[in-house]
Amino acid sequence: MTTTELAALLAGPLLPAARGLLNCTLSAGGVTVRLTEVEAYAGTAGDPASHAYRGRTPRNAVMFGPSGYAYVYFTYGMYWCMNVVTGAEEEASAVLLRAGEVVDGIDIARSRRTAVRRDLDLARGPARLCAALGVDRAAYGLFLLDDGPLRLTPPAEPVPAEAIAAGPRVGVTSAHDRPWRFWLAGDPTVSEYRRHTPRRK
Repeated sequence: MTTTELAALLAGPLLPAARGLLNCTLSAGGVTVRLTEVEAYAGTAGDPASHAYRGRTPRNAVMFGPSGYAYVYFTYGMYWCMNVVTGAEEEASAVLLRAGEVVDGIDIARSRRTAVRRDLDLARGPARLCAALGVDRAAYGLFLLDDGPLRLTPPAEPVPAEAIAAGPRVGVTSAHDRPWRFWLAGDPTVSEYRRHTPRRK
């Protein structure tokens, strides 16, 4: 796959774009991660779990396009998470990068994730992935498909459909059962699934 082909994929429908991100590599801060798990969000188009569901805000503005840009947000008062903006402008769809394998710069990643004992856990989870790469607020709105400080590179070949698993999304209170989480089947760096449990009143 070429960068031009990846750009066209990201500009198209959400779910193929999400699957197409698997096995891409993301490089920042001296570290490269191969993406093994992603999660799709459909913006204002009937997806109450999306940050853009209620419309444009200063926080989510980059989600409204164009595609190929980084949407980075802060959560739980301590973690950064990153999405890749997809689809046509104003659709506000995006794909959360949930997990990956550090394939270059592993010593740098370890220095950022000193509590992690196993290398396969360095980027296993959306906040861990950002921490391993050194991604924070400064990455918000960066274009990912050029030679900038945050660079998304396609794999030589797309992942075969039979090698991709799908299931419900993680950590959202609405529409969590949509099978819009995609991962490389059998990959040990995929994050552990925890089903959403509603809080008791």
